[in-house]
Amino acid sequence: MTLIANPATWLAGYIPDLPTPFDENDRIDLPAFARLCERQIEAGVPAIVVCETAGEASTLTPAEQQTIICAAVQVARGRTRVIAGAGSNSTSQAIELTRRAEAAGADAVLSVVPYYNKPMHVGIQAHFRTIADSTALAVILHDIPSRTIRELSDETLARLSQSRQFIGLRDGTGDVLRPMRLRSRLPSGFRLLSGDDATALAFVANGGDGCISTISNVAPELCQAIFSNCRQGRLQSARYLQNRLAPLNAALSRESPAALKYALSMLGFIRPSTRLPIVELAEPAKAEVARAIAEIGDEDLACPSEIWHGSRAGNGLPNSN
Repeated sequence: MTLIANPATWLAGYIPDLPTPFDENDRIDLPAFARLCERQIEAGVPAIVVCETAGEASTLTPAEQQTIICAAVQVARGRTRVIAGAGSNSTSQAIELTRRAEAAGADAVLSVVPYYNKPMHVGIQAHFRTIADSTALAVILHDIPSRTIRELSDETLARLSQSRQFIGLRDGTGDVLRPMRLRSRLPSGFRLLSGDDATALAFVANGGDGCISTISNVAPELCQAIFSNCRQGRLQSARYLQNRLAPLNAALSRESPAALKYALSMLGFIRPSTRLPIVELAEPAKAEVARAIAEIGDEDLACPSEIWHGSRAGNGLPNSN
């Protein structure tokens, strides 16, 4: 666990939003989850996100979430940071999830704007401040109005950012000009991360610091190369790589996380199983994902043999029951 570490040293680049694998009995498949974590760590990601949007957090019990966070921390062993989703539309429940994440050893929590309730901006601000007061962990804010109805306004974000406990934003608005608009209003160490793979390159090119990404689960090395090329001013190369991922990104975004899980099942990592109300893909959608993966090429999706074929036993992970 890292207490309010300087985010400028690690909160940047492409950070995968990991799915939660389930076995044939609808239990968390911890060995498969460990393989997902290890693959990302070997790709050099600065952090991993667990129990968030791609992780079907709304279908997980608090105990299951804590088990997943513990597993991620054990696999990471300090080699990368662990960001735990801990959001809720109930402030008290968000506090409980945040405290569980802290107890499990997470480095930071990702906390979403309260959904369904449609709170006023002053209520959103109070919600996040109350959560921050309950923990020593750093807090990353998550703005995704397509799911929450209410947005995190620039004014509210600017006010929250004055507390060094709030270290960054996952911006799911698709507004690629937001980094340019916000940068002068935020502390220099506050990190702005896209939450939308389709527009992430433009977001970073306009001053963003990276992306909390779905597609990085499938092609982590390509995503790291996109970010590196963009940061080094090689925008043409970055665009070329982004375009290679465009068909897969389109396929994943239509039915996430079911499409993501199917893609990872094709690569041999996990079962495509989801939890209701999410269901597995229909055959036409599966075909679209398969075509998109074939277009990228095996050399950019290859994963270490020890992850593909490693033992499922003796990994020291907690039991999911």
